[in-house]
Amino acid sequence: MFDKATELNADIHELIAKRWSGVAFDRERQVDPAALERLVEAARWAPSCFNEQPARLLVGNRHTHPACWQGIFDSLVEKNQQWCEAVPVLMAVIGKRVFTHNNAANPWFEYDCGAAALSACLQARHDGLMTHQMAGFNPEQLRQTFAIPEDYKAVAIMAIGYQLAEAEIPESLASRELAPRQRKPSRELASFGSTEGLW
Repeated sequence: MFDKATELNADIHELIAKRWSGVAFDRERQVDPAALERLVEAARWAPSCFNEQPARLLVGNRHTHPACWQGIFDSLVEKNQQWCEAVPVLMAVIGKRVFTHNNAANPWFEYDCGAAALSACLQARHDGLMTHQMAGFNPEQLRQTFAIPEDYKAVAIMAIGYQLAEAEIPESLASRELAPRQRKPSRELASFGSTEGLW
């Protein structure tokens, strides 16, 4: 997997600096099930409110669980289906809306699902995998396909696999895949000791 230039404002761990969301996946290269187990394990150790661990990960490997992969794929919007057709693994991130200990609404379940998903993404990067998280899908279709209970919500879908070699990236994806990474300056995102400049 090739790296993109990243302009850093501070020295951070390379796993964070080098993580990015590509769209050109290698259709032929299967993902080792052990690598997927490590992604799930990384997500399991993410922080969560009351240690609720609300994230549920539905992993559809097209080579070992094609029906699950297809069900997740079918819920994607057309624009995402165009490039995800080559993705070997699609994972639905589904969150439990209520706390187990009192059945009250958990206002932070989506935040905790995001933490679990990022943990999985960083483990994937460590293992040489590329990930891409998506909001472009139909949650209700996913609910019906997999009989997701009402107290759970589909939060995101993640594409997982190996990146195509740079020379093999099709022209239709090249501009998106090779575009430089961009982020807002840190001064627009954080202020130390004051709210000045944050809003």
